[in-house]
Amino acid sequence: MKSAVETLNPTRAKLTIEVEFEELKPSLDAAYQRIAKQVNVPGFRKGKVPPAVIDRQVGRGAVLDEAINDALPKLYVQALQENDLQPLAQPEIDITKFADNEALEFTAEVDVRPSIDLPKYDDLAVEVDAIAIADEDVNEQVEHLRERFATLNEVERAAQDGDVVTIDLIATKDGETVEGGEVTGYSYKVGSGDMLDGVDEALTGLSAGEEKSFVSQLLGGDLAGQDVDVLVKLSAVREQELPAFDDEFAQTASEFDTAEELREDVKTRLERGKRLEQAAAARDAVLEKLLDSAEIPLPEATVEAELAGRREEVEQQLGFAGMTMEQYLDNEKQTIDEFEGELEKRVRDAMAAQFLLDEVAKTEELGVEQAELSEHLFRRAQQSGQNPDDFIKHMVEHNHIPEMVAEVVRGKALALIVEGAKVTDTNGAHVELKNLRPDGTIGEPAAEAAEAAEAEEPTDGS
Repeated sequence: MKSAVETLNPTRAKLTIEVEFEELKPSLDAAYQRIAKQVNVPGFRKGKVPPAVIDRQVGRGAVLDEAINDALPKLYVQALQENDLQPLAQPEIDITKFADNEALEFTAEVDVRPSIDLPKYDDLAVEVDAIAIADEDVNEQVEHLRERFATLNEVERAAQDGDVVTIDLIATKDGETVEGGEVTGYSYKVGSGDMLDGVDEALTGLSAGEEKSFVSQLLGGDLAGQDVDVLVKLSAVREQELPAFDDEFAQTASEFDTAEELREDVKTRLERGKRLEQAAAARDAVLEKLLDSAEIPLPEATVEAELAGRREEVEQQLGFAGMTMEQYLDNEKQTIDEFEGELEKRVRDAMAAQFLLDEVAKTEELGVEQAELSEHLFRRAQQSGQNPDDFIKHMVEHNHIPEMVAEVVRGKALALIVEGAKVTDTNGAHVELKNLRPDGTIGEPAAEAAEAAEAEEPTDGS
């Protein structure tokens, strides 16, 4: 087999492949065997029909077509390997010459990984926001903790923000009850904004036994976005009584003996969260700076295919949430052009980052240990809320393990780049990236994170 490659542009190549007829003999023999098992010829057992008889009964042309269909994928892959090309999509195959007992010639056009001149990545410098924990932040978390241990006392007054009320609610359209638009004995916190628009205003000032009607719009279902009539009836009003934030509360709500120790722990957790955010910001800033300094051509057909897949994914997620694209854009205060622009930028940045990190990994000869892959799979299972064994089984059965390996390798390349960068905060202080995992993600190793989460779970006295 002879092959030659022509670079059509930085991300598309054209292979021209010539194969002598003798090289097609294995595929030709296999074609005769497959056809022999499919045809019934009097005097011959199935699968034992001689080639000459098949030529007369089925036709030599059909056999040649079967042989070509078998040979082309193998010849194409061999040509890719010979020319060190990495395809990004399915090729466009064109048979330019072929006749019985003569050489086969065909071309294959395909999007390929671009050749990248790596910029220097061992002395990058970026700046991130400094960590600041205000007293208001700590107070807000303390209030959330107090609310978890609050008691509810029924009161004989009109409902107001913060009260927990029991309500019956029914939504109707043209006098008919909307499917799924009726709840009975529902407990709701006034002012939380967790229900239909208008319900908080309707409940405020309403006393037990009273009801009120208003017009709102449903968020999901067949009538999503349409006006419906809503009747809400209030049957009970309960007021939250928050416990005092003192030593006794600290001993009840946590493992600490004093309120001061608990407050300090709340501050420490906030700082830990801020440091994780800071590390993520540093990682993203380093990658963005590296991408800005590199010229990475992108295959437009592959970009368009990825964009189409992302759009479909977004639409499916909105459908599951009972929202239309128009409602989503309205909530986000975006136009469709702004949404499309952001989506395209994310797709292009992600694709460019993949190409760049793959090149870094190749240059640094980075590999993946089994333990690293296992931890990555475990973390991905946690993120998707799946059982790790079930997740790994699915990855293996659907041949997604190579994708997982590629993710780990890219993460290690990114970690290597970030660790070599100079990161300072807006106060000029050096930022220690202690939360950067070996695979480029942010946080503690999966096993340590699980142990930390278990150790940090507050005691609620139950």
